[in-house]
Amino acid sequence: MNAAERLVESTRELLWERGYVGTSPKAIQQRAGSGQGSMYHHFSGKQDLALAAIRRTAEEMRARAEEQFSAPGTPMDRITAYLRRERDVLKGCPIGRLTQDPDVMTDPALRAPVEETLAWLRQRLAGIVAETGTGLDPQAVAATIVATLQGGYVLARAADSAEPFDQAISGVLSLLTR
Repeated sequence: MNAAERLVESTRELLWERGYVGTSPKAIQQRAGSGQGSMYHHFSGKQDLALAAIRRTAEEMRARAEEQFSAPGTPMDRITAYLRRERDVLKGCPIGRLTQDPDVMTDPALRAPVEETLAWLRQRLAGIVAETGTGLDPQAVAATIVATLQGGYVLARAADSAEPFDQAISGVLSLLTR
């Protein structure tokens, strides 16, 4: 991995662990094993590096979700596979957590990939919900699924246990299959 890649990966990890404010250029450089000159050679500053990290995280999140969404099976099989896939529940969603970071949300450039990713997720889920033929409002159900998923992370972190997350996912799936 070259210096630019190490810097992006280190920034991704630190944003997930500490948020934007808690991620200093010095911490990024230390984790990446790169110096200040290397950082500023590849990126114009912390915001530019954070934007590259957020974009990469968003791309990976969409790609992982798409694996379940485009897999064979019924629409409910695909939604279930997405919701039940292996996750580091206690760390939370790396994109969802950024919505709680005021410095990310007030910066239009940093906010854009977060907003785009969550909008993509709702849209993609709405398309799958529409395939179910249940007559449910696909947009409303998709928003409910995403809200339940993100809320499940919050409940799990608050309880320091994955159990509330699992209960939330089981609950939304039971509602969808009635």
